[in-house]
Amino acid sequence: MNLWEKITGRDMTKELKDFESRAKKLPSDYQGAWEEINANIWEYSDFTGRNLMPILDGILGLLEEAVAEGQSVQEALGDDVKGFCLALAGEEGSKSSRDKWREELNNNIAKKLGRLEDEHENTRDHRR
Repeated sequence: MNLWEKITGRDMTKELKDFESRAKKLPSDYQGAWEEINANIWEYSDFTGRNLMPILDGILGLLEEAVAEGQSVQEALGDDVKGFCLALAGEEGSKSSRDKWREELNNNIAKKLGRLEDEHENTRDHRR
């Protein structure tokens, strides 16, 4: 992978296309599970989503092995696909990018308000 591909995200586009072509070879119930996984896993991505590439590759490998062993989707993933994604992407309570941005914004606002309160108190002290 060269720098240009990384900057433009072309490397990820290629990898995602490879994942989709592998998923299309799976039985239809597994394809449905793959779509559900894709719908749930992305909330745990970092800004670029690159952190999920090895996880998605591992999930596909698991699905492919389960098919080869004759397991059902439920045997491979369990009944809670969203919980499965959460377990793979991080522990329960782990922060998504949205949660991290919200916390950062709240901290910045609190700092600004703290400065304003300090300035307001200093102004009051000087008036006395």
